[in-house]
Amino acid sequence: MKTILITGASGLIGKHLTSLLISKGYRVIHLSRKASTKDGIETFVWDVSRKTIDHTAVYQADYIIHLAGAAIADRKWTEERKKEIIDSRTESTRLLFESIKRNNKKLLAFISASAIGYYGAVTSDHTFIEEDPAENDFMGTCCKLWEDSTEAIKLMDIRTVKIRVGVVLAGDGGALTKMLPAVKAGLGSALGSGKQFIPWIHIDDICNIFLKAVEDKTMSGPYNGVAPAPVTSNELNKSIAKVLHKPYFFPNVPKFVLKFLFGDRSIIFLEGSRVSSEKIEKAGFTFRYKKVEDALKDLLVG
Repeated sequence: MKTILITGASGLIGKHLTSLLISKGYRVIHLSRKASTKDGIETFVWDVSRKTIDHTAVYQADYIIHLAGAAIADRKWTEERKKEIIDSRTESTRLLFESIKRNNKKLLAFISASAIGYYGAVTSDHTFIEEDPAENDFMGTCCKLWEDSTEAIKLMDIRTVKIRVGVVLAGDGGALTKMLPAVKAGLGSALGSGKQFIPWIHIDDICNIFLKAVEDKTMSGPYNGVAPAPVTSNELNKSIAKVLHKPYFFPNVPKFVLKFLFGDRSIIFLEGSRVSSEKIEKAGFTFRYKKVEDALKDLLVG
């Protein structure tokens, strides 16, 4: 039985991925700010801000899946908050690197989350692929620094994979649950122009991509974790309304309203381009949910 250490396991992906890995016969352990043992999962302590970590966790691990990082959209983007968002990703990776080095640990793989924010908050006709450069805005810079921080681990001759996660659709958290109240009330509408693309992915598919990254020894470097058929903001909201049998006739939420409510963060909701899933598909991954309506039916209807 191989042991997989997960950071950020209390998040949406972390919770689902933990269950999936256990069902596949892996032993899963976590790193968090509080030690505990629950449902047979042992949690070890680390504190990124204090640069402390229980080295026992890394010593026991055959694989590390690094998901930890401060939420990007829940607080105002002050300079202090931006630094906190970046540090939570880069400094946590460095802390893991130092522990791997100290333990002289030869991991079978180090798998890090990244995000489609790597391509920036832009709306264009271009379909982004893994070879495209990072955008020179906050999200692009954040993701590039995040991915660059894994290079030290790669140089230790450890297979390193970076999954650029799209907008995850799930029934128990994330973007979809925040959109549901308005749609259920018959008030669903697109944001801004409604023409910006949302590179979405079903929670089961993104977890299975991480599983594939564990098991497929040929996987290395960045992969986009998005479904093959991105949709616009308007199409997504219309599909949610259709699946829930709700009306969809309200005008789009104006850009200025979102800018007033969220400031600089509004670009997360107002901009978005197509992102390609071709590389992960060529690696042999088969999506269970290729169309957004099928994903929504599974999540909202069952």
